[in-house]
This record gives sequence, structure tokens and C-alpha cells, in this order.
Amino acid sequence: MMKTGSKAGEASTRDGTRLAVDAVVIGRNEGARLKRCLASLRGQVRRLVYVDSGSSDGSVAAAQALGAEVVELDMTRPFTAARARNAGLAALARRAPPAAQDAGDDREALVQFVDGDCVVDRDWITTARAFLAAHEDIAVVCGRRREVHPEASVYNRLCDAEWDTPTGEALACGGDALMRQAPLQAVGGYREGLIAGEEPELCLRLRQAGWRIWRLEAEMTRHDAQILRFGQWAKRARRAGHAFAEGATLHGMPPERHWVRETRRALIWGCVLPLGLLFAALVTPWALIGFTAYPLQILRLARRMGGEQGFFTVLGKFPEALGVLEYHWNRLLGRSRSILEYKTPG
Repeated sequence: MMKTGSKAGEASTRDGTRLAVDAVVIGRNEGARLKRCLASLRGQVRRLVYVDSGSSDGSVAAAQALGAEVVELDMTRPFTAARARNAGLAALARRAPPAAQDAGDDREALVQFVDGDCVVDRDWITTARAFLAAHEDIAVVCGRRREVHPEASVYNRLCDAEWDTPTGEALACGGDALMRQAPLQAVGGYREGLIAGEEPELCLRLRQAGWRIWRLEAEMTRHDAQILRFGQWAKRARRAGHAFAEGATLHGMPPERHWVRETRRALIWGCVLPLGLLFAALVTPWALIGFTAYPLQILRLARRMGGEQGFFTVLGKFPEALGVLEYHWNRLLGRSRSILEYKTPG
């Protein structure tokens, strides 16, 4: 049972251990979305850190005006969301608040990570903090992320459906989550070289260290995807394929087999099968009948997830396969890829 403390972002567990919640928000040219994000956290956390990644829309000044501590990344180095989150963690470690100087050893630090295009539900911090207070073996807790405007485009609706995942113990979280800072730092934080998929990779290492991940049936954040064009959606799917391939390269061996299945599916449906059928058609045109596998797969998936989602799940295998191939080509050449941005400035 948790009792709320007298200061924002602090509370106590049953045994008297004080939990202090800080927040790290990351963003780049989020505009009005960032202002809404920061405003939703004011008064709920002890410290609010905003990490900016080269914005040109006045985000830094807006964050400072809203009382956030601002960290500006050195953009001469390749940017990733993982690097931005680690920079926020480092800022929390460098500049301990005055209240912590006499806190003794009874204060445990939590950090709420939020993407700058999200608004945090007003009850989330209290709910998630209470859950961590009652479950000492859980390092990460997340809740429901919803799309603000699912009606704006089919792509926004797909995002909303993507985040509707089962509750209970989970393998991973997304970009928005409340975490214990100590285990996060003990495993080395986020892997900064990943251009996507950094949260599942982090959660994998936390689980290997003996921690658990949990998803609550509780409202957490409202996300503003702003994916209005097919090209944006395809670029996002391509980025996912890149993440699948890199994750499988890092942790694809048993017992984890991290993203091996996703990588294989992308390659089979998005590359091997269509190219194989086209080459076979050079020998016999009857081979083109094999392309009926795609509508049949859509129908099979539609029974489980609906026609719209089934169609785009199959279609998405083509840009995903491109991302997989791109990762391995760059790896062969000994180079890394810069982040794939698909959003329009806020």
C-alpha cells in the first residue's frame, strides 16, 4: 500500500522506502505536441528533463518556459532515441536535487520515459508507482497507449491497434514506461546504436538480469502519430524491419531467439516468395498462381484482426524486408544507418 508524499513525484512504500519519480521526455520538432506533453507531467514528477535532438521549431525555449531542465544533444554524432534517453538519465544522475542530499538511503528513484508526441494520463504516475511499490521484482511497468486521432487516417488506426497488446507479464515495453533507475543503470541503459527497437532490447537484458516487465490495464499516454501518407507508414515499416534484423543479430540465439521469427517472416513474404515466383514465371507462367498466397494470407489474418489490419500486415512485409536487407548490407560494409524519420514536424 502506497501513501502519497508531500512533494510532487514522491511517495512511500509500506516499509517506509520513499519512491521519487522523475521524467525524461525526448523530442525533435514536436511543436505544440511537446508543450502538451510537458504540461501533462507538471506537478506529477519531482524533476522534468527534456532532451532535444536538434529541433528548429523553438522546442528548447518552449520546454524551458514550462520549467523543464533541457539537455541539447550534440548533433555532430548520430542521433537515436536510445541515445536521447540515456542523455536524460545522465542528466538526472549529474544534477541531484537538493532534497536528495539529506534523503539517506531510503529513497528509490523511478523514471518515467515519455516520447514528446504523447500526453500522460493524469492518473498514470500514481497508478504505476503504486504497482512498482507493491512488486519489488518488477523493473518496468507500462499501460495503455492510445492514438489521439485514429480517425485521421488508416495509418493512425493501425498504430492504435498495434498498441492494443495483452496485459500482465510482458516481454517488453514501448517508448512510454515507468522504470526503476537502479536496474536500468546496472544493465548499461539503452543500447545507443539502435535506430529502433531499443525498448525490447533493453527489456530483454533486464529480464536476463532477473527482472520482470509488466503491462497494466490502465490508461498511460495519448499519442499523436500524424501518419497521414502511405510513404510515412512504409518508412515506419521499413524501420521496423531494420530493428528486427538488428535485434535478431544481437540476441537471435536460443533461448531468446529475439525477433528471429519477425525477421524470417519479413524476408519470406517481402522478398523470397515474390522474387522466387517471378523467376519461376520465366520458366512457366503458371508459377504466377503462387501469388494467390497473398490474398489467402490476408483472409487468414482478417479472421483474427480484421480486414484492414490483415491487409496492411501483409503489405508491410515488403518495406520490412527492405529494412532487413538494408541492415545486413550496411553491416557487410561496416557502416551504420542514421535514424529513419517518418513524422512531420508538429
